[in-house]
Amino acid sequence: MGTIPSVEHVVLVDDGDQVLGVAPKSTVHGPTTPLHRGFSLFLFNRAGELLLQQRALHKLTWPGAWSNSVCGHPAMDETAAQAATRRAREELGLTLRDARQIAPYRYRFRHQGVEENEICPLVVATTEHAPSPNPEEVAAVRWVGWNDFLNEVRKNPGRYSEWCEEEVEVLDLSPAFRNWYRHQFGK
Repeated sequence: MGTIPSVEHVVLVDDGDQVLGVAPKSTVHGPTTPLHRGFSLFLFNRAGELLLQQRALHKLTWPGAWSNSVCGHPAMDETAAQAATRRAREELGLTLRDARQIAPYRYRFRHQGVEENEICPLVVATTEHAPSPNPEEVAAVRWVGWNDFLNEVRKNPGRYSEWCEEEVEVLDLSPAFRNWYRHQFGK
């Protein structure tokens, strides 16, 4: 498993995704959070199942919430796919195959007094390995079939992080995602 840098920075941006600077991650998430770059990874196994994670209970943002496979922040010199590859190794001990940005996404949510405010491209990838979660980041994981997950989110809204529930709908409506999924899994 990779190590997580002692001081992680986020890339601050304007509404057009133009870089305004960087700031330590620990200083930006609060009651009002400046717009910054993020990513959301949706990671699938060979059977086409999606890996979900429960965020560690001590995290500042959305502690204990179930969400998509990995969320994080690209460094100044990283693409969303590169950052997803790095964070999957750090959080889950996993190597990704063919990580790629598949859809744009932008969100702003507040939970327990903390705001998230991100330009957050959606990344997809596959893995052939079982996760080995880093307890500093992840409380639990589980695999679920994609269509089962879509149905679960639609029938039980509020069970997952707000961004995850919106991102699932973005992916479901994305021709690029549907083509990628069909090509990967023949479904």
